[in-house]
Amino acid sequence: MTESGSRSNLGALRGARVLLGVTGGIASYKAVEIARLLGKAGARVQVLMTDAAQRFVGPATFAAITHRSVPTDVFDSPEMVLHVHLARDTDVILVAPATANVIAKMAHGIADDLLTNVLLNATVPLVVAPAMHTEMWEHPATQENVQTLRNRGVLIVDPEEGELAGGDEGVGRLADPQIVVESVAETLARGHDLAGVRVIVTAGGTQEPIDPVRYISNRSSGKMGFALAREAANRGAAVTLVTAPVSLPVPDRVDVVRVRTAQEMRDAVVGRFDEADVVIKAAAVADFKARSIAGGKIKKADAPSAIELEPTVDIAAELGAMKKRQIIVGFAAETDDHVAAARKKLASKNLDFIVLNDVRATDAGFEVDTNRVVILGGDGSEEVVPLQLKSGIAQVILDRVANALKARNER
Repeated sequence: MTESGSRSNLGALRGARVLLGVTGGIASYKAVEIARLLGKAGARVQVLMTDAAQRFVGPATFAAITHRSVPTDVFDSPEMVLHVHLARDTDVILVAPATANVIAKMAHGIADDLLTNVLLNATVPLVVAPAMHTEMWEHPATQENVQTLRNRGVLIVDPEEGELAGGDEGVGRLADPQIVVESVAETLARGHDLAGVRVIVTAGGTQEPIDPVRYISNRSSGKMGFALAREAANRGAAVTLVTAPVSLPVPDRVDVVRVRTAQEMRDAVVGRFDEADVVIKAAAVADFKARSIAGGKIKKADAPSAIELEPTVDIAAELGAMKKRQIIVGFAAETDDHVAAARKKLASKNLDFIVLNDVRATDAGFEVDTNRVVILGGDGSEEVVPLQLKSGIAQVILDRVANALKARNER
């Protein structure tokens, strides 16, 4: 997040309804400053506190800062279903500080107090700012729970390194309140920038059969495409995810079309193309298929000395030729002469953007949760995106798409 970008995003807080969940850690006192900064930026802040949080800071403190009472129990308002009302009467939820215990509850859907009931009922963007001792933060269980939340589209404001409550130093301090507030503003700014936009995302590696058992495919896990679909839906888009076979949970608020072959994926996308505003081709479509498919399993003793191949359909090129008002984003998985090869595809297929990744890297690309990419634009632009989670890469890509849509609408 750049300093200038952060300042400009703070305007998204004006008039926004922010629910601040405060959980039981020594950093609870910093949540008072977070509430003050949110209010100063023009947000309407509603605080909820766990029982443990009240051992550190009293509800009266937050009530004085926000000018709103602080409910602390599911049954505080018998005339209404309080957790449902609170979940619906907000634009974004921030949990700060978030303890390891509450993070675990969020990851596993446990609702045993007012805050966790609200979290389980809410459909708005969620920002989580963890704070705990280093060993708790680095414990595999906590890291798995944090990753589960990231995979659901939750923005995690990573804790900082510094002096901790135990007197030692390490990672686990709550991020600076200003950074937390800026993260909420960034989430709100993104939250509705694709409202009303119809997006098609393709994902996974297609499978081209050789016989009823065997097929030609690749190492794609579908993680990048699913991250893009999830992020687009979180930003208000109507998303159709056309996916080859993968083992991933379906993102919330996303329509899924399951296909197997390149031809099936082509038919699913082309059939919906006229109604789409954006198409993101993140799938790794097989380039070749068997010219003829055996009717039965090929026995080892009868294996042919060669399998004759032919090219599959070029979906991106076909869409580029059909394009009218749509924005099309392609992907280029390269091993040699990366940028030149990607720029050639960008031009020849009439794409608006192409996302380049080096598939030889062990910490990026296929099968892993992280990626590093270069986004090339049809206008000659080039943006290097450093190694980060694919959810973060999805945010950057969709930032570019949202800006392109805005520019196109302003013409």
